Amino acid sequence: MNNAAPTVFVVDDDPAVLKSLSRLLRSVPFNVVTVGSPQEFLEGFDPQAPGCLILDVAMPGLNGLELQAALAAKGSPPPIVFLTGHGDIPMSVQAMKQGAFDFLTKPVNDEDLIKAVQAAFKKDGIARESRKEQDEIQRRLETLTPREREVLAHVVTGQLNKQIAFDLGTVEQTVKVHRARVMEKMEAQSLAELVRMTERLKGRSPL
Repeated sequence: MNNAAPTVFVVDDDPAVLKSLSRLLRSVPFNVVTVGSPQEFLEGFDPQAPGCLILDVAMPGLNGLELQAALAAKGSPPPIVFLTGHGDIPMSVQAMKQGAFDFLTKPVNDEDLIKAVQAAFKKDGIARESRKEQDEIQRRLETLTPREREVLAHVVTGQLNKQIAFDLGTVEQTVKVHRARVMEKMEAQSLAELVRMTERLKGRSPL
């Protein structure tokens, strides 16, 4: 399921719905992959594949909400546009609370669906760029020695070298050397940039 261009993955147990949605989306044109069940999609899911997911809420076996939860558990789920019947509104509210990008009521207006897919593609692209930036910052962080990471943790709080030296039980000149190496390895041009980098990793990697 990994394609360079973003793809619309359409998951529905109704072959007629898959056929009509596929025809509409390919006319835009979008890359489209249709899948007949949530379980089938989950088994072939590739988090590296850019795009979005159009998902029916009510399906036999694994339903739309359960697929949403399973994808979230795998990490980096694609933006999901849910399709719902009028009686599925409570489920739709639950889906939105769990992070769904949008939900549309059947029968779906063609223009509304196309706009939702375009917006989902944009969100997915932004999220992927953000993860790419985080991955690069993480890579740089992992080049630091344990002592350099200690110095970094103090530097980003705004402490002066002499304060850091006191806290770490060393001398100010040693802290200056470590600080310079941290700036070099993290490829930071300023303290403000270094702080921004560590903020980007909050909740992902402790210093």
